[in-house]
Amino acid sequence: MEVVVVDDGSRDRTAEAAAAKGARVLRLPFNVGIGGAVQTGYRYAYEHGFDLALRVDGDGQHDPSQFDLLARPVLAGHADIAVGSRFIGRKGYRSSRSRRQAIRVLAWTVTLLVGGRVTDPTSGFQVTNRRAIALFAAYYPHDYPEVEATVLAAKAGLRRAEVPVEMRERSAGRSSIGAVRSVYYMVKVMLAVFVAAFRSPPEMPA
Repeated sequence: MEVVVVDDGSRDRTAEAAAAKGARVLRLPFNVGIGGAVQTGYRYAYEHGFDLALRVDGDGQHDPSQFDLLARPVLAGHADIAVGSRFIGRKGYRSSRSRRQAIRVLAWTVTLLVGGRVTDPTSGFQVTNRRAIALFAAYYPHDYPEVEATVLAAKAGLRRAEVPVEMRERSAGRSSIGAVRSVYYMVKVMLAVFVAAFRSPPEMPA
C-alpha cells in the first residue's frame, strides 16, 4: 500500500511531517480547493496504475483502520465506489443538527436523481476501484464535489455502495462551510446536481 498525501498549498508543516513518516507528498503550488486536491490524488492513482484507492480527509474525521470494512463491497465486485456513511445504524460523531438536516435534504435529492438510496452524500471517506479512479482522474467537480460526484458516477454507470462507519469529530483545521456560507452552499450544490443530472453522461476513460 502506498500512502499519498496531497498538500493543497498549506502554510504549516503538513508536507514535511507526512514525508518524514514515509508518505508520498504531492505539493500543489497554491490552494486549489477540495475538488482540485482530490482530483490530484486520483490522477496520481490513475497514472501509477492503482487498482484500488482509499480516500481519507485530512481533518481527522475518518479512521483508516476501517479500510477493510469499507473495501469489502468493492473487492467483492459488488460496487465500483464504497462510501462510508455515518447515518446507517452506527454510533459516532454525526456533526451539528443543522448540518445533519442539510445533509438529509441533499441525500433525498440525490436519491431521486440517481435512483438508488443515498444517506451520506457529503462523505469523503471512500474506496474506489480502477474504473472509478479513471473517471475521477478525468472528471471531478471542484467546488463542493462529493454530492455532484455522486450524480456524475451514476450517469457514468458506476455502482455505488454505502457502508456503515464511525466517524470522529474534526480534530484539525476548520470547515470551509460556515454558518453564513451554508445557505449559499445549499443553493449552489442543488443547482450543480440538477445541472449534472441533465448533462450527457461522461465518456469513460480507457
